[in-house]
Amino acid sequence: MLRNYLKIAFRNLWKHRLFSIINITGLAVGMTACFLIFLYVSFELSYDKFHSKADRIYRLVCNIKTPTETIDNFSNTGWAMAPNIQSGLPEVESFVRLKEDDVLVRKGTLKFQEKNAVWADSAFFRVFDFKLLSGHAGTVLKEPFSIVLTQSAAKKYFGNEDPVGQTLTLPRNDMTITATVTGLMQDIPENSQIKGDILISMSSRKAFSPGEDEQWNNLQAISYLLLKPGASASTLEAKFPAFLEDRRGDIMRHEQMFFSLFLEPLKDIYLHSNRVSFEGKTETGSMRNVYVFSSVALLILLIACFNFINLTTARASQRAREVGVRKVVGAVKKNLSLQFIGESVLMCLMAYVLAVILSALLLPVFNYLAGKAVAQNLFENPFSLLILLLGAIGIGILAGFYPAWVLASFKPVTVLKGRFVTSAKGIMLRRGLVVAQFAISLILIASTIIVYKQLTYMRTQDLGFRKDHTMVIDSYSDPARYAFKEAIDGLSGVQSTTISSHVPGGDHSGYYAEIENRQGDMQVTTFEVYLVDFDFISQYQVKMAAGRQFSRNFATDSTQAMILNEAAADMLGYRSPEEALGGRFNQNGRVGKIIGVVKDFHYHSLREKIQPLTMRIEPNEWKLISVKVSAADLPATIAAIENAWNALIPARPFTYRFLDTSFDNQYRGEERFGRLFLNFAILAIFISCLGLLGLASYTTLQRTKEIGIRKVMGASVASVVTLLSKDFIKLVGIAILIAVPLVLYAMRQWLEGFAYQTAIAWWVFVLAGLLALVVALLTIGFQSVRAALMNPVKSLRSE
Repeated sequence: MLRNYLKIAFRNLWKHRLFSIINITGLAVGMTACFLIFLYVSFELSYDKFHSKADRIYRLVCNIKTPTETIDNFSNTGWAMAPNIQSGLPEVESFVRLKEDDVLVRKGTLKFQEKNAVWADSAFFRVFDFKLLSGHAGTVLKEPFSIVLTQSAAKKYFGNEDPVGQTLTLPRNDMTITATVTGLMQDIPENSQIKGDILISMSSRKAFSPGEDEQWNNLQAISYLLLKPGASASTLEAKFPAFLEDRRGDIMRHEQMFFSLFLEPLKDIYLHSNRVSFEGKTETGSMRNVYVFSSVALLILLIACFNFINLTTARASQRAREVGVRKVVGAVKKNLSLQFIGESVLMCLMAYVLAVILSALLLPVFNYLAGKAVAQNLFENPFSLLILLLGAIGIGILAGFYPAWVLASFKPVTVLKGRFVTSAKGIMLRRGLVVAQFAISLILIASTIIVYKQLTYMRTQDLGFRKDHTMVIDSYSDPARYAFKEAIDGLSGVQSTTISSHVPGGDHSGYYAEIENRQGDMQVTTFEVYLVDFDFISQYQVKMAAGRQFSRNFATDSTQAMILNEAAADMLGYRSPEEALGGRFNQNGRVGKIIGVVKDFHYHSLREKIQPLTMRIEPNEWKLISVKVSAADLPATIAAIENAWNALIPARPFTYRFLDTSFDNQYRGEERFGRLFLNFAILAIFISCLGLLGLASYTTLQRTKEIGIRKVMGASVASVVTLLSKDFIKLVGIAILIAVPLVLYAMRQWLEGFAYQTAIAWWVFVLAGLLALVVALLTIGFQSVRAALMNPVKSLRSE
C-alpha cells in the first residue's frame, strides 16, 4: 500500500509540475530563511554561555546619585570596589577586573598598535573558560609584565615558533616595558562579549599608575565577581548598601556622590544590559532585534505554509474524481487523509533537502550580512539540522491536514456526476490566506522602509558640530606629538589642526568632579570629559550657548577654566546656561571657574541621549590630532602628513581615520540589521508572489471557458485582464488596511531603542502599498494577459 501511495504521489507531482515546483520552491525558500534566522538567533542567545561557571559569574555595576537626584547607570566600577568586596563579603570566591586599551607592541622591527589589548587580573583563567593552550591558569597573569597571546596574535609576532618565554616591548607613558609571554590561548570565541588579542597582567599597571587599586571614584574597571557555590546574588546585593556605608559612608556624604552597586548575570549582559561604559568597547547585542528576527522567521514560514495550503486546496477540484472513484471501490476517509498528508510531508521533505542546499550555499553571504560568523558550516551543529527536519515534517502534517480533510470529504456520487464546485468556505479560506500573505509582506516592506529612514535620519541629523574633511590621527601620547602637529600645520593641504583627548564618535572617558550647582553646593559626580586645546571648539564649529571659548589671551584658561555643555548645566540644576557661568569646579586636581557653556552636540551616536560633558585645557592628556584637510589633491596631503609622521614618530605605525567615516561606523549594527531585514523582506515578497502566481494560474485555468465566451461576445483584452486581476487587487487593499496598524505598533516599539527618532510618516504606508500593488499586478498580469490573448476557439474546447 505504501508503495502504491508513493507511486500516486509522484505521478500527481509530475502531472502538475508547475504547481509542484511553486509549492516546493516556496517552502524551501521559507525554510531557508527560517533556518538562517534560527542560526542567528541561537548564536545571539549563546553569548557567554560556554563558561562552566557562567551561572556564578556576575558583572559588578554601579549607579551614582547626586543631590539633583540624577542617577547615572555605569557598567564601570572603581578600581578598589571588586577587591574590597572580595575581601569583605563571604559570598565572593574571586574577582576579575578588565580594562580594554590600545597599546603599542614591538618585536624587533615589527610594530603594531594593538587595539584589542586587555589588562586583566590574575584570576582571569580561573573565572572564565577561555582555553589556555600553554601556561598554568593560576599563574600566567600573576607576575608584573607577563602577557598571554591568542593564537592569532602569536602568529603575527612569532610565526610558527613557540611564543612562551619570549619577550615583547610595550612602550608606554615615557616608559618601555619588556613583557614576557607566559601563556598561549585559543582565539576568543565570537560569541563572547569579552574581546581581546593580548592579555596583560593587571599588576603591570602599578609601574606607571601607582595607587590605582585604592581608587573608588575612578570608574575605569569592568569588574566581574565569581560567587561561591550556593551563594545568592540577591543576598549579596542586599549587603552592598551596608558595605558601602562602612567603607565609604563619610566620604560619600562629604563628596555628595553616592554609589549603589548591583550585579548583572554574565549570561544576561550581552542582550539585556543597557548600561553606559566610560571606558572600553564591550560588545552588546539587542534582545529587541532577536525578537524582531524571530518574528520575521515565523512570518516567512507562515507565508510559505499559506502558499502550500492555498495551492493544495485550490487544486482540490482537479482530484475530486480521483477521490470519488477511490471511495466507490472501498477507500475510507482515514486512508485518503493519510495519503494526502503523506503527499504533503513528501513535498516538505523535498523542500527540506532543497533548503539545506540553499542554506549551505547562502551561509557565507548571511555571515557577511550579519557582520559575524554565526556558523562556519551547517554540520557543526547537527542538532540544528534535526530541528529543521522535524520542523519540515511538522509543517507537512499541519499544512496538509486541511487539504486532506477537504479532499477526503468529497461525496463520490456528486463528484462522479460532474457537479462538484468549489465551496464558499474554500474560496473564503484562499482569499483569507492571500490577504494574510500580503499583509505580512506589507509589514516587512513598511518596516524595512522605516528602518532605513531611521538610519538615514541618524546619518543626516545636524550633530551640532562639523565633521567633514577631518582626519583624526592618534598619537598615543607620544612625546613628539606637539612637534608633529606643528610640522603639519604648515602643509599646503592642511587648513587647521587641533589636539585633544577625545573626538566625537570615538571612545569616551569619565572623570569625577566637584562642580558648584544652582544651590551653591559643590556637587560631586562623574562627567564625561574632553581635554582640548584652544582651537578645538572653533575648528569643530561647536556653538556657544553662553560665555566664551578658551582663549590664549587669558593666562588662567590653561589651568583654571572649564566649559560645560547644556546637559551638564541642566544636571547641575541651572535654569539657563548663563546661570552656570562663574560656578566653581574641582576636577582631577584642577580648581577654577566655569567660563562658558556650549550648545549640546552629539558626540555619541543618536542611540544615546547627550550626556553631561566638561571641557578643560590639559596638555598632558592630548593625544588625538584632528586635521582639517582640503578636498583638493587629498592623496598628496595624506602622503605629506605620513612623511612628517615617519620623520618625527618613527617608532609607531602611521594610522588615521576620517571622522565622518568613523562616526558613521557607530551605526554598523543598524546597517546590518537593515540589510538583513531588507533581504528577508524580499524573500517574503518572493514567496508571496510564488503563491499568487500559482493561484492566478489556477484561477485562470478554471475560467478558461468563461474567458473564451467573453471574447466571442466582444470583450477586449483590457477588460479580460481587469476581470482576472480586480479580485486580487481587492485582497491586496484589505491587506494594506490590516498591515498599517500592526506596523505602527511594532516599529514604535523598535524606535524606542533610539534616543533620537525619525517620525513614521504617512508616505511610508503609501509607498509600501504601491510597491505591493505593483508586485501583485506584475505577478498576476502575465497570466492575465496570456489568458486574454488566447484563441477563444481553444478556450471553448478546453473542457
